[in-house]
Amino acid sequence: MFGFVTGGLLSHLVAVGHHTGLFEAASRGPATSAELAARAGLQERYVREWLGAMATGGVFTYDPATATFTLPPEHAVSLTGTGAANLAPVALIASLLGEHVDGVTRAFREGGGVPYEEFRPRFTGVMDALSRGLFDEHLLTGILPAAGRLAGRLADGIRVADVGCGTGHALHVLAGAYPASTFTGYDLGADAIASARTEAGELGLDNVTFEVCDVELLPTEPPFDAVFAFDAIHDQAAPAAVLRRIHDALVPGGWFVMMDIKASSDLAANLDNPLAPLLYAVSTLHCMTVSLARGGAGLGTVWGEELARTMLAEAGFTGIEVHDVPDDPMDSVYVCRRPE
Repeated sequence: MFGFVTGGLLSHLVAVGHHTGLFEAASRGPATSAELAARAGLQERYVREWLGAMATGGVFTYDPATATFTLPPEHAVSLTGTGAANLAPVALIASLLGEHVDGVTRAFREGGGVPYEEFRPRFTGVMDALSRGLFDEHLLTGILPAAGRLAGRLADGIRVADVGCGTGHALHVLAGAYPASTFTGYDLGADAIASARTEAGELGLDNVTFEVCDVELLPTEPPFDAVFAFDAIHDQAAPAAVLRRIHDALVPGGWFVMMDIKASSDLAANLDNPLAPLLYAVSTLHCMTVSLARGGAGLGTVWGEELARTMLAEAGFTGIEVHDVPDDPMDSVYVCRRPE
């Protein structure tokens, strides 16, 4: 129990280090608390106490002779930078979901759930932080190639949608790489769509647009040549209906590329998965409850590959393939087609 609680509290301090730039400052070399505070432009007393937790928690090393703290290079790899290897943003999940424990507890007794709207706008920023580095590093070179000839079609120029697009960064990457294609992102969150439009303007992209839309009502005319969904389907109130809607919104032969959780639908098969406790906890505190709050299916984060394959087939998709995601052990990429 003390291990659980300690890990939870340290995750909040990892989030503090991420937000304040302390990890980036520490990666520049050993420092006393005063030196590190000066590097990061922060208050020394807070930095000193934070370092105490980081050192006793094994994140930093401490030299009593010089009173200096060191962030080992192998730790810095997982706590700094803008790429997919920086795991510090994962800690933001704990602080975000912890705010809703009371609401979830109430749902245990009364049913229903905590509405998605109550998680915003913080949820928008957390999800952006979790996915941005992955999209920047691997969307074009690691995820998209799983769809075979789709990259070539994007170069030629096709219509593409992203359902549950969030801040739209995946489409920004795709739109920049494939100027001949047009892209539309759909999301329920007006705050996320506002951020997506702002970034598109800053990047000077004129081939991408964003719309506030419940993806159960995804437009089907004119049809799309490809649809993407990044960790969005398992949150839906009516996931089966959304999958069928995506199928109907595609041209015959169109691609559906779905990145979603890498796990089994069978609890017994997940017992040795070191990420499974995280996945089930996130499901209880967010993914399942936002669906149940709308009277939905409550599919949950850990719907698993077996059920995902079944639901995709029932929605009408064929040629279902499942691939790993580079630098992301929590997700798989599903590639399938609407039949010709």
